[in-house]
Amino acid sequence: MAVIALDKDYADKVEIRDRIENFHGNQVVYVHWEDHLSFCAALAFPLPPSMPFGALVKDVLPVYYGMHPDFPQIDWSAVRWVVDGTPLIPALDKSLQENGIGHKSSIRFWTPGLDGYNHSRA
Repeated sequence: MAVIALDKDYADKVEIRDRIENFHGNQVVYVHWEDHLSFCAALAFPLPPSMPFGALVKDVLPVYYGMHPDFPQIDWSAVRWVVDGTPLIPALDKSLQENGIGHKSSIRFWTPGLDGYNHSRA
């Protein structure tokens, strides 16, 4: 949703601090595991655009979502991915950038058959 500042000179008065230039070669990527209420919002990660999507799945997500009892049961071949509102079948060997993931992109994923701790989504 777009925001309209009431002060017409707002952009000239405020330093935008989440510009990509401020992340030392990384980009902010938001990731949310849908239907898992233990995680109330997307997590923000500073990731290199050149990181393979497969590294996100194999190296990043287990660190942050791995404590959830459903995580070991995920069938990664069946996961449904949506990036910035558009469905995606990611190429795991391609970079985040090559998969269309940019600065402040939102990655949402659903894991069929898994619906939260003790089926809390159901």
